Amino acid sequence: MAKQARYKRVLLKISGEALGASGGTGIDAGALKYLIGELLPVADMGVQTAVVVGGGNILRGRHLADNPAIRRTTADYMGMMATVMNALALQDSLEARGVSVAVMSAIAMPSVCETWNRRDALAHLGAGHLVLLAGGTGSPFFTTDTCAAQRACELEADVLFKATKVDGVFDRDPMTDPAAKRYDRLTYQKVLADRLGVMDLTAISLCMQAKIPIVVFKLSEPGRLAEAVAGKPIGTIVTG
Repeated sequence: MAKQARYKRVLLKISGEALGASGGTGIDAGALKYLIGELLPVADMGVQTAVVVGGGNILRGRHLADNPAIRRTTADYMGMMATVMNALALQDSLEARGVSVAVMSAIAMPSVCETWNRRDALAHLGAGHLVLLAGGTGSPFFTTDTCAAQRACELEADVLFKATKVDGVFDRDPMTDPAAKRYDRLTYQKVLADRLGVMDLTAISLCMQAKIPIVVFKLSEPGRLAEAVAGKPIGTIVTG
């Protein structure tokens, strides 16, 4: 029996690394299968779901920009195109499991997907389609975290879920310091003042202005996404 959803409309931000093998690059079949397994229960709950996809498993623009021969703007556009590749892989995998999917890119690529448009995205969500949002914001110098916050605001999402490698927000890096303390709840102001690294500061500011809560949780623990959508207290929640 499907869990009862707490939210009507959600936005999920996943990194490109969620589609790659551990420590590797590219799109890994096992990682993709796991991610689909996490998304299917949410689809069964009837929640309007939009997913912003990162591209770090293929290319990170800011890393490529370290090459003096490549402009930062060019590197960022290349990174945005990487997110479209990930979204297309997710689309086929979800459709193979019977989920209706729409891929929308902020960079026009009419041969492979729709171009981002708020009205069309809302129509897809209303029709029960899972919407994969690729191409970042469509502009260089902005992260996919900022894109996630912007799309959450535009789509009037009830909550923004940030899927990460660790179970919430900590005062120090838990990957290197076992004594790191996890926060159950935080305010936007605390995150901004202490630069806690939940998301970039622009993303936090956008969610604060729109009063959209952010839930940070560990994606690699099976069932956590469905629990988050059901409103269970997992990870860290950031609110006003």
